[in-house]
This record gives sequence, structure tokens and C-alpha cells, in this order.
Amino acid sequence: MKIRILGAAAGGGFPQWNCNCRNCSGLRSGTLRARARSQSSIAASGDGEHWLLVNASPDVLQQLRGFPALQPGRVLRDSAIAAILLIDAQIDHSTGLLMLREHLKPHALWCTAAVHEDLSGAYPLFPLLSAYCGLDWHELPLARQVAVEGVPGLTLSALALHSNAPPYSPYRDRPREGDNVGISLIAANGRRLFYAPGLGEMTPAVWAAMREADCVLVDGTLWTDDELIRLGVSSRSAREMGHLPLSGAGGMLAWLARLPAGTRKVLIHINNTNPVLDEDSPEHAELAARGVELAWDGMEIDL
Repeated sequence: MKIRILGAAAGGGFPQWNCNCRNCSGLRSGTLRARARSQSSIAASGDGEHWLLVNASPDVLQQLRGFPALQPGRVLRDSAIAAILLIDAQIDHSTGLLMLREHLKPHALWCTAAVHEDLSGAYPLFPLLSAYCGLDWHELPLARQVAVEGVPGLTLSALALHSNAPPYSPYRDRPREGDNVGISLIAANGRRLFYAPGLGEMTPAVWAAMREADCVLVDGTLWTDDELIRLGVSSRSAREMGHLPLSGAGGMLAWLARLPAGTRKVLIHINNTNPVLDEDSPEHAELAARGVELAWDGMEIDL
């Protein structure tokens, strides 16, 4: 199984267009040692030819241009994207579908019924796309292993996460099962990757999926629970937004330290304010000391 990190940042990317935090201003001025990152998305394949796009970020065209394997050029209009899966209905994970509207047939799209409802009503993206290429919706089941048609050598299993619905959703702060999911991607050789860029609480089911995985690609949005509150850009904590902070008791790093020694540990969905982006920071050094990697655009994982 091949995994390509198309985008590793949280919503807004890094640097964020209107942000003058230490990280964003330092990257623009060249005084910060860091990589620019686009908004989070990955692609997965069991054979290296047919790909599952997981989340369609607003940066999708830039991301596709940076990964020639997704443009094989077999016919005049072509793509190696055989199916698309949305793990939630967040704007930064779904708006890229608008940029893929010129497809010659409906996109095979997998998401839960809860995500389908939000993207058909409160944010009517799916009805809008019906005037273009359209979508062939497949309801994503929970806690059941399924094969994705058109993506051979790869199966997946989704599980509900304790997180939050998008800010525009009528279910904000009262989420339903299926508003957010994590997925286990399973190769023909049995190797597993667990992907959860928006993880607000460690439940027994999530912990079991992480322990079964050979590689975890999980939420690294914020370093502390009050990071955005201290900066004055939000009144909500990381947990209230649906993200487990990296540091502190019960934080993501504490959980990752409990995984089996052979598990590869990678953080994704990094917010532009997170000090781990600064490669000279003590927080970045702590990741390295713990054996935890920071995803970057173009990173590849082979399992």
C-alpha cells in the first residue's frame, strides 16, 4: 500500500493567507526554518495505479500538480483517482470537489449519511455538483471492512470519532455518530494505516484501531489546549473544536508513547500556529526525541 501526503496543514494552510503569527510571518520573511504546507488530504493505493483520494481540500489542484501519478495521461481527459472519500463535512476537506467538477462521469464518492446530509443541505455542495459531473454516492458504513470499487488491493474500515460537526452545521456542538470518522486502510499484505486528522477524544475503539495499525497518521493540530485562546484568535479550546492537543496529560503525544515500539507515528493537520512547525523549536525537538514524525506535502508512506 502506498500513501501520499497531498497536504499536511489544518484549514487555511501554512502560512495562512491572513495570519501574522510568529510562524506565518517567519516563513514569509525567511527567518523561520520550516516547510510550507497545504490543507490536509492524502491519496492511497493498493497497486500504485488506482488511487483513493481521502478529502478534497481547497488546495487540491496544486496538490494534484505536485503528484504526477494522479495524472496518467492514458486518454485526453484522465485521472488515476478512482474514488473519493470524505471523513467529515468540513469546508477544508470538501470544497476541493468544486475544482474537480470537469470530470467526464460522476465521481464515486464515499461518506457517511451524516456528512451527506450536511453537504446536501446546510452547505449544498452535492446539489451544486449535480449540474456538473455529479456524484455517485456510496454510504460509508461504520465498523465494517469494505472494498472500494476501482481501488484494487485496498480495503478500509471506518469508525466514528468523538469530535465536532462543522461550524456551519445545524449539529455544531451536538454532533451525531458519523459526523467525523477515522479510517483504517488495509493492504492486501495485511499491513494497516490508521488515519484520523480530526480526533477530539481517545475512545476504546480508536485506541484499538491505533494499536492494530503499523502506522498511525493522526491529529497534530495544536500543541496546547488553549493555544488559539492565548493568541486571541479563538474563544474555543482545542478539545472544544474537536482536536486532542499534542502536549499535556492525556494529550496525543502521551497516547502515542503507549503504542507498540514498531508503530510508525506521524502527525498531520498541523495548524499554522503550532510551534512544532518551527524546526528549531524545542517542541519540534521533542517530537524527534519521541520518535514522532511531522507530515509534509509530498511525504510518502509505503506499507
